[in-house]
Amino acid sequence: QKAVDTAYKAVMKPKEGTILTVAKGLADKAVELSQNPDMELIPFCEEVVAYGYEVLAKTPDMLPVLKEAGVVDSGGQGLMEVLQGILDALTGKVTEVVVPEVEKAAEPVIGKPEHISTDDIKFGYCTEFIILLNKPLEASEEKELKKYLLSIGDSLVCVADDEICKIHVHTNHPGNAFEKGLTYGALSNMKVDNMRIEHEEKLIKDAVRKAEIQRQEEAEQERLEQEKNKVPDKEIGFIAISVGEGFSEIFRELGVDSIIEGGQTMNPSTEDILTAVENTHAKNVVVLPNNKNIILAAEQAAELTEDKRVIVIPTKTIPQGIAAMVGYMPDSDTDANVENMKGSYQYISTGQVTYAVRDTMIDGKEIHDGDIMGLDDDGIEAVGKDLTETTLNLVLSMVDEDSELISLYYGEDVKEEDAQKMAQSIEEVCPECEVEVNYGGQPIYYYMVSVE
Repeated sequence: QKAVDTAYKAVMKPKEGTILTVAKGLADKAVELSQNPDMELIPFCEEVVAYGYEVLAKTPDMLPVLKEAGVVDSGGQGLMEVLQGILDALTGKVTEVVVPEVEKAAEPVIGKPEHISTDDIKFGYCTEFIILLNKPLEASEEKELKKYLLSIGDSLVCVADDEICKIHVHTNHPGNAFEKGLTYGALSNMKVDNMRIEHEEKLIKDAVRKAEIQRQEEAEQERLEQEKNKVPDKEIGFIAISVGEGFSEIFRELGVDSIIEGGQTMNPSTEDILTAVENTHAKNVVVLPNNKNIILAAEQAAELTEDKRVIVIPTKTIPQGIAAMVGYMPDSDTDANVENMKGSYQYISTGQVTYAVRDTMIDGKEIHDGDIMGLDDDGIEAVGKDLTETTLNLVLSMVDEDSELISLYYGEDVKEEDAQKMAQSIEEVCPECEVEVNYGGQPIYYYMVSVE
């Protein structure tokens, strides 16, 4: 009680709603309870701490800025947490400290969310200094000094001994406070803080901290959501390199998990394949390169993958990849399926029909810019000026007495009715074979043909 009274006298006019208010409430309650000779230590401490929390909860009604922000005094809260810790040590209990809930002011400040107006800061500069006294202060001199400082500010702390006098005051005229101090001696440790700027900086820091906390919470929520929605790893998954909307749709219908866009002029990299492997939720991942130039990149991806088994089936054309997927049997294990898929495309012959972009000589055939070319697995088989004639010549070079099915995939530059007419022409020259027409959507190549 004596210590609290001394602090109050030093401040002279303390602002209610601060840590001093809480401390005085605690001291008053302790004095009151000490009058009971039967009071024991633990109940005494529990009642004092409980009363301290009651006083703390009232601090927003004493300071408008606390009410507006919807908080209790932070210094008082800190004091109560210390005392609660002491009490817990005495009783052996562990108490979860809860900050009292405070109803915010009815009309929040307009303009900035959760902004506390600086208008409540009447004196803007927190001013501190030490007077190296010329001589010990008389009681009248100390009273005069305090009176003057309170006339230009508030929140005064004035503590003196025979050699120094320490001053803390909130004022709008720090220079006047320094000038007054100089009448009693030299000044030391002078410090002035603009509380309005500090206040705004604190608001900015609080806003940044709040935004960061919100970002972290959102990120954690997203992580939990992803974890919740994470697809469990299945036994086997498939990746296919494809070119054209139609081919990609065919692969999806056959059960391929990931499609990588590729082709003669846009081969995917090892990194592209690694990314697809990572996004395929399966313990075993089968990769169908569907192009001889992509097989090496696929095999490198398989070597670099550690957390799952990657199997490359070295398909050299898209029709081979389709045939391999047709050979997949859901009821078989991974190793059996790999063998089935490899066997399914071994007897597939593949052809492509495109156009020449320059004059050249290949495989003994003279080719001119704009000519139609038919290529099979071994090289150029047909060259001509007419698309239908060249395609038919290519197909005839691919079929034999064992051929049963011819699949015709038309590209993005071919109309469906033209593809159907081409199929009819093939049926006429190959009457023993069934002909299927599918949209491949591939660029550059008018048709892709498979014979099996």
